[in-house]
Amino acid sequence: MTDKMDSLLPPELLDAARRVVDANRAAGRRIALAESCTGGLVAAAITEIPGSSDVLGSSFVTYSNEAKVSMLDVPFEMIETFGAVSIAVAWAMARGAQERSDADIAVAITGVAGPGGGSDKKPVGTVVFGRAIKGADPEDIAADKRHFGDLGRGGVRLQAALCALELLMPGASLEGAP
Repeated sequence: MTDKMDSLLPPELLDAARRVVDANRAAGRRIALAESCTGGLVAAAITEIPGSSDVLGSSFVTYSNEAKVSMLDVPFEMIETFGAVSIAVAWAMARGAQERSDADIAVAITGVAGPGGGSDKKPVGTVVFGRAIKGADPEDIAADKRHFGDLGRGGVRLQAALCALELLMPGASLEGAP
């Protein structure tokens, strides 16, 4: 007989996910995600929490540019012009996830987790977040770029997931999030 394993994920990630589920359940909000560099890590953390289906309706893992275009309606020209790791693409991913899911809030994550893929303008550890809220002015772009540094692939992905979870909290601001 083997011992039951509750989670493979770090406790700090699960604690943040629990706060997100509890706060959004209390607020009566449905959430959605659009993940690229985190590859579903945020959704995995949320779904580790019993009762998470009360708040999480949809999660999109759009790792490739083609997936961003086909699943979230991100304009291909936008990706060509600004790159997949950009304010414009993160915002379009969040809007696409919100619209496709009819969630109250959607958060998108796109970045360079490493070890390769970085550049002078977008070094390893660069992650861009977008957030779309149902009924918000579509001209009001809510996105921000963070530089976590080269923490290793796992470290960048963990920090990006923690930041995305904070952005899903009611009343959270893109400015000043961890």
